[in-house]
Amino acid sequence: MASSKATASIHDFTVKDARGNDVDLGTFKGKALLIVNVASQCGLTNSNYTELSQLYEKYKNNDFEILAFPCNQFAGQEPGNNEEIVEFACTRFKAEYPIFDKVDVNGSNAAPMYKFLKSSKGGLFGDGIKWNFTKFLVDKDGHVIDRYAPTTSPLSIEKDIKKVLGIA
Repeated sequence: MASSKATASIHDFTVKDARGNDVDLGTFKGKALLIVNVASQCGLTNSNYTELSQLYEKYKNNDFEILAFPCNQFAGQEPGNNEEIVEFACTRFKAEYPIFDKVDVNGSNAAPMYKFLKSSKGGLFGDGIKWNFTKFLVDKDGHVIDRYAPTTSPLSIEKDIKKVLGIA
């Protein structure tokens, strides 16, 4: 939760990891972040998880992190519990990046962090997240740089990631 002061960056939030432990996103200061709402049973699952793992492998040593937030709000495509979700992502797709507690990204129960992301960068048809694998690129200071549609391939935004990382 963000404190009562105005939320200035993603670093002002605390979220839960897949084991239910608090994670202060301030620990990611100085790192570029790609924040993604993920699902195990979506038509976009294979391509997104595969390409996210490729990006992570390529840039993890360059102050880049992917933060994956499972969400079951879209056609019930993330029905498993946290342990099943982590097992799926890490075994099938060799995901090494953090996978967090399942969250709502829309509606009155939307995670505060997602409310901040959406208010920072609205989508083409309003602020709401339209489907699984919506991606937000966040700079090293915790400011939202861009938002990408679910159908945007993670590898297609590599040039934007490199720009945020200061890599030519």
